[in-house]
Amino acid sequence: RGVRRHGEERQRGTRGGRRLLRRVVQGMHGEVQVIETPTIRVRRIGEHTLPVPTRATPFAAGLDLRNAGPTVYVEPFREAAFAFPSAGVIPPRSLSLPTGFAIAIPPGYCGLVLGRSGLAFKHGVVAFHIGLIDSDYRGEIAVSLINHGTKSFVIEPGDRIAQLVIAPVSLASCEEGDLDETARGAGGFGSTGVK
Repeated sequence: RGVRRHGEERQRGTRGGRRLLRRVVQGMHGEVQVIETPTIRVRRIGEHTLPVPTRATPFAAGLDLRNAGPTVYVEPFREAAFAFPSAGVIPPRSLSLPTGFAIAIPPGYCGLVLGRSGLAFKHGVVAFHIGLIDSDYRGEIAVSLINHGTKSFVIEPGDRIAQLVIAPVSLASCEEGDLDETARGAGGFGSTGVK
């Protein structure tokens, strides 16, 4: 009955001005599913030969971002030394690495740059913060890293350093006025306790 291969493109379409791609994937229990995903246009920055951001597995939420720059040594944060091998200086505490790509995220979506759990768990190297990429940004994606470990960590050209999650957003606006009352009210940090 025309069951298609895993990962095969089924049909392109649009919804609300967004380009969508229907893919046939195999579920975690062997079932066949058809899911719709937005198509993200990417532009290569520089002369590198890195692959475009892709998922490591069919159901991975993040697209892998790689280091498009030279080899760098990420020193432990307490030493405040994030240095290129031949720089001879101690730069600021944040280290920003190029990924070699600019992207065009469709309206109604945003990009979230997140750290990789393997780097964090094994080496203490994490994304300095969650990076938010708006749909109208067209510059190169960069990743800020920090080393919370105890040893220097080497990042080679092409190494996977972060992941990009494309998420739907609500383009809300603000309007000044009175707020409705709630049981919580103005209770903030720690107001609900830990038990």
